[in-house]
Amino acid sequence: MKLIECVPNFSEGRDMAVVNTIRDSIAAVSGVTILHVTSDASHNRSVITFVAPASTVGEAAIAGIRAARDNIDLTVHTGAHPRIGAADVVPFVPLSGATMEDCIAIAGEVGRRTAEELGIPVYLYERAATRPSRRNLADIRRGGFETLRDVIGSDPDRVPDFGQARVHPTAGAVVIGARPFLIAFNMYLGDASHLPEAKEIARAVRESSGGLPAVKALGLDVDGQAQVSMNLVDTDRTPISVTYATVEREARTRGLEITWSEVIGLIPERVALDVASRSLKLRDDISDHVLERVITEARTDHTMAEFIDTVADSRPIPGGGTVAAIAGALGSALVSMVAGLTLGRARYAAVEGEMRDLSASAQKLTRELQELASLDSAAYAHVTDARRLPHGTAEETERRDSAVRAALLHAIEVPLRTARLAEQVARLAGSVAERGNSNAITDAGVAALLASAACTGASYNVRVNVISLRDPSDGAAAAAESIALANSAMALAASVTQKVNAAL
Repeated sequence: MKLIECVPNFSEGRDMAVVNTIRDSIAAVSGVTILHVTSDASHNRSVITFVAPASTVGEAAIAGIRAARDNIDLTVHTGAHPRIGAADVVPFVPLSGATMEDCIAIAGEVGRRTAEELGIPVYLYERAATRPSRRNLADIRRGGFETLRDVIGSDPDRVPDFGQARVHPTAGAVVIGARPFLIAFNMYLGDASHLPEAKEIARAVRESSGGLPAVKALGLDVDGQAQVSMNLVDTDRTPISVTYATVEREARTRGLEITWSEVIGLIPERVALDVASRSLKLRDDISDHVLERVITEARTDHTMAEFIDTVADSRPIPGGGTVAAIAGALGSALVSMVAGLTLGRARYAAVEGEMRDLSASAQKLTRELQELASLDSAAYAHVTDARRLPHGTAEETERRDSAVRAALLHAIEVPLRTARLAEQVARLAGSVAERGNSNAITDAGVAALLASAACTGASYNVRVNVISLRDPSDGAAAAAESIALANSAMALAASVTQKVNAAL
């Protein structure tokens, strides 16, 4: 399966009801897993990181752009970060099985549909750019919404790639593209009185001013602090450790010290390991020394007995959410088996096409549920890590609370996705029980029961994380949806059970 990451940036970081609406619109699209949500009130900006198959990632991006258009008004928007759109920038990043060419094609299609269906002009950037002058996001966004609104109809250089040469009155324009993995990295220099130095340092380190390759930088005043805000667009060319050391050196030449730094969103594991390796000045690969990595590689070929033993261990992961996803995967695998036993038999020729489609759908669900089993354990770990953050000062407490909330929202999204898929498995089980090979009806019955158990178990995990939120209303819709899905799956399983009992 081709997996694509999408990291849309939205011009809202203060009204969390709006951010949640956008997130939920994205999450509602089939195949989507929300990985991370970061909101910044000073920038008045949120970044929603999600992954999805290449077949649905574009639909999810459009859903987010639509929700932003309907809920964000740039004519009253203020914030430290430059922007031209309610959905400001929407990049696609190739992950497992996908290529940059796939992302370029998706960016083009999403751009066309955004202009035609949503009435928002679109600029293509980075690898999807239609002209060299549009590869750099900063060049497209120069002057912000207000400038673009005035010149888009008269300046040939500002004519959009898709749509009419006028901004949407409240949603502006959107920049859509394809790019390698990008890291948003900020470093702070203390009080905002150091903003002139922050701007000087940003100019010194950014590539466009002759600084570090693949580094973009701005000096900003954020919450009364001087910030060097950076995008590292290729850490193979300039590692994050080199960026940090360069900014630190520039700061010290001006009599300043780095007070703290932050990474926005997610970064690849190899980048984090590279930072550690360079800091320690190791001569070999630090990944060879990471205990969990070695254990994972050594245990790649887990048997069922080993997995059960791992679940039985007193450690909290893998737990119920992981087991629920595995149960759903086993149920969908059984559906595929029953459909396969139906194909090619003269008695079932009338449903040949349906069973072929059912088998393909079930196989897809099996893969997705297996992925969710892994993501569930990771989501739990993120919550635990967030709760361990220091909270001795008001600033630390605020940062910890924000991290816990984001981790809990992700921990809600993963089992909610499991519940959605498990309910689909229950529906497929009903179909193969009704029209599939009657000799395998008991297998269809087991599939339905597993799907129901998976859906109910996933709902439990959604709800327990919702009540852990400081404001449970943030997850009320997810909890209600999970309950409805569990009830639906139980009803479907009961119907299949009746068919099985009637056949025995």
